[in-house]
Amino acid sequence: MQKGIFLSILASVLFGSMYYYTTLLEPLSGEEIYGWRMLLTLPVMTLFLIWTKDWGLIKSIALRLKTEWKLYLALPASSLLLGIQLWLFLWAPLHGHAMNVSLGYFMMPLVMVLIGRLYYKDKLSQLQKLAVLLALLGVTNAVIQAGGFAWTSLLVCLGYPYYFVLRSKFKIDNLGGLWFDMLLMSPLAIYFALSGDGLAQMTGLQLQLPLLIILLGVLSASALIAYILSSRMLPFSLFGLLGYVEPVLLVIVAFLIGESIAQQEWPTYLAIWLSLSLLAVEGLLKLCKTESQSTNQDLG
Repeated sequence: MQKGIFLSILASVLFGSMYYYTTLLEPLSGEEIYGWRMLLTLPVMTLFLIWTKDWGLIKSIALRLKTEWKLYLALPASSLLLGIQLWLFLWAPLHGHAMNVSLGYFMMPLVMVLIGRLYYKDKLSQLQKLAVLLALLGVTNAVIQAGGFAWTSLLVCLGYPYYFVLRSKFKIDNLGGLWFDMLLMSPLAIYFALSGDGLAQMTGLQLQLPLLIILLGVLSASALIAYILSSRMLPFSLFGLLGYVEPVLLVIVAFLIGESIAQQEWPTYLAIWLSLSLLAVEGLLKLCKTESQSTNQDLG
């Protein structure tokens, strides 16, 4: 479980870095950045799967396509759900929706906890229940201050949880399934990547831009790989709660790109930070307990 927690936090840090990274890719539009990101993520993922000898995950899904016709619906649906989220993630900070998307990421873990409790029958510890309560109070304040739900907020908090449920239901919740997500996005990614003037910028004298785009592909693949691996290692509810690391980072990025938090919004972020602190305390307590048991076994 500790490895899953580490991978979840690593994914959040990488996603948060990309949120700011998009501002360095001018004059590319959000759609062009999305296109290049998807096109470069696929080869990086392919090399990773070959290097880790996990190419069999892709072969397994490909063989299932011969007998499971429902996969012909599940795989495109999974790719569409993820593609919308990845596009929105890059589009939002360039169009003044960074805070709305951050609110969506604040609401998403609560939706995932609810799904985990009702659908997967996950059990929450006392500290996790308190963390959920604090998060709920914070999100309630955010919704009240925002005067409702923006469409970008709803798209995040409802779309991502269903993506994970769909992948789990059809047993494509591994890196092979993610590879197919990227593959099916490729035609649209090519269209977006070539739709503007970005290609001319890349083939001109601006050597810095193509290098930055290549690095974007590496960051994107690393973040997605860590995210999918952690989702398989953790209970659905805990995986959802750890999702609060990312919106905290996104708020910091929103500050860096010129957005701000009003005074009445601070209770939301304080509640979320307290919620994350409780999860951190629980993690430390479990780690100390594990080490203590290991020590006792060695002494025995």
